[in-house]
Amino acid sequence: MNLHTFKATSVLKETGMRVESEVRGFKAVADEPKNLGGTDTGMSPVETLLCAVGACQCMTARFFAKSLKVDLEEYRVDVEGDLNIMGFLKGDSGIRPGFQGIRVTVHVKSKAPQEKITELLTTVESRCPVGETVLNGTPVVVRHIVENS
Repeated sequence: MNLHTFKATSVLKETGMRVESEVRGFKAVADEPKNLGGTDTGMSPVETLLCAVGACQCMTARFFAKSLKVDLEEYRVDVEGDLNIMGFLKGDSGIRPGFQGIRVTVHVKSKAPQEKITELLTTVESRCPVGETVLNGTPVVVRHIVENS
């Protein structure tokens, strides 16, 4: 089995909603807009998720394009998500705190025949790890470790 474990660490900073995350020595900042208690110094986690879907689709396309003989002149993915903020703020019954829907629009520019482009798009949809995770869900195990100060 070729199972690889990816790890990320996120730390809530001293003020506002700012969070710094680290993976393999790379750092990313997440924050919320000022109207949600943040300082607006980074993308929110839900915006980051949308970017992750688009980025993964782009990388998957690049990875498989050559083997499918598709020369990509341009590959752009627009991702939109609908979220009812009351599900998060109020915990209203029946309103999910997460996205209620996500739309992905892929723009491809290539001189390859349409059937090859279609094959690439089908491959991307079926092989993109982030897209597959969002579409089919993944079991999540949460452990709580409380350290008394």
